[in-house]
Amino acid sequence: MENISLDLLEKYDVQGPRYTSYPPAPFWKNGMGPKDYETLLEKSNKAPAPRPLSFYFHLPFCEKLCLFCACTSIITGPNHTFEDPYTEALLKEIEWLRERVSRNRPVVQVHLGGGTPNYFSPENLERLISALRNKFQFAPDVEMGVELDPRTIKKSHLSTLKKLGFNRMSMGVQDFDPAVQKRIRRIQPREMVGDLVEDARNKGFASINFDLIYGLPGQTPESFGKTIRDVVEMNPDRLAVYSYAFVPWMKKYQEKIKEHQPAGRQKFELFLQALRGLTQAGYEYIGMDHFSRPGDELTRARANRTLWRNFQGYTTKAGTDLIGLGLSAISQVADGFMQNDRQLYSYQKSVLSGTSATVRGYVCSTDDVIRARVIQNLMCHAVLIKSDIETEFGLTFDAYFAEALSKLKEMEKDGLVNLSAGEIRPTSTGRVFLRNLAMPFDAHLPKPGEKKVFSRTV
Repeated sequence: MENISLDLLEKYDVQGPRYTSYPPAPFWKNGMGPKDYETLLEKSNKAPAPRPLSFYFHLPFCEKLCLFCACTSIITGPNHTFEDPYTEALLKEIEWLRERVSRNRPVVQVHLGGGTPNYFSPENLERLISALRNKFQFAPDVEMGVELDPRTIKKSHLSTLKKLGFNRMSMGVQDFDPAVQKRIRRIQPREMVGDLVEDARNKGFASINFDLIYGLPGQTPESFGKTIRDVVEMNPDRLAVYSYAFVPWMKKYQEKIKEHQPAGRQKFELFLQALRGLTQAGYEYIGMDHFSRPGDELTRARANRTLWRNFQGYTTKAGTDLIGLGLSAISQVADGFMQNDRQLYSYQKSVLSGTSATVRGYVCSTDDVIRARVIQNLMCHAVLIKSDIETEFGLTFDAYFAEALSKLKEMEKDGLVNLSAGEIRPTSTGRVFLRNLAMPFDAHLPKPGEKKVFSRTV
């Protein structure tokens, strides 16, 4: 990777999906509603082997705006009057789902994301999780994760979350450099993060994840290298090192920090700082932007080819139905996707009236299901074994994907992938460009010159 040329970086630094779903969300259809969602839930219930359940709560509120953020969030300042009505809406949504999802399907994963989940009081978080436990059957080894903001968390949050069964936590570190933090409006000193890590370890949280971002304005290889060294000293179990998603056509406020953004070779050098520092410290490079300790479940899942990818990123919980609750939340059920209303008041109005807030979605065709499996295997396993696809779907791989294989030949010449009669295997360099390697299999990508919908791949 050290010898990747600027020409190669520029060639493959294009707009492309992160492939947390296939088809990617921009190609879903508006106008799908509660009845469509009910149809998918019923189909999933009646499957010969109904899938376990993974619940995701989108808790969208933040007190302050971080200028790098591309999440669906609502900035309220210190005013928390939105919290109770939103909690009531989520409770109502749980009730609606309980009537439509078989109770004998175990819950194997729960995740609270945002926004800022610890914006909510410990009491409201307890109401949500208690309601979910009362309505659904939790597996004994359920994985429960939460995203936390060190700037606003209270001691009582961790105690309550641990009591409720949470065993994993994640926090957005982004960068420890004070100048970068000031630019992106997220002042979060190393000591603040360290205190939260120590408290979480003392309370028995089994896994801690840090999110970092490279490509932020003002970052240099030297400054980001120091952040990596500071992070290693804190010893998180997992890390996600994301390329900054600069999407001002979606988030106009990002224009405020468009100056001094690293690009090209300079930006890639930031990622190399993370790759060097983390692998030298003993972390395994899972692929694309994730790292984990050798004994971590994520590492083992990649080794035994059970790693999975969905809207929560890489996960060990393959083969689940993902149920999303909250505004803009996404569900992946049976062979389809459904997304809730993005507007707060219309979301709340829908669920409080006794229905779901589904407003868009997509039901996959047979071709979509096949391509989704190919992309999933490529993104998760660092190898695509053609016979796996042929056996599962009853096709001849080289004939079905002739066009994609033709596109991959150029990437093979560039040193990103090795193509053989039986498999497609990314090189060590190609593991950084997994999004690019997946794109030839994508039948939904926009044509050149069409509207921007994705962040850049490098």
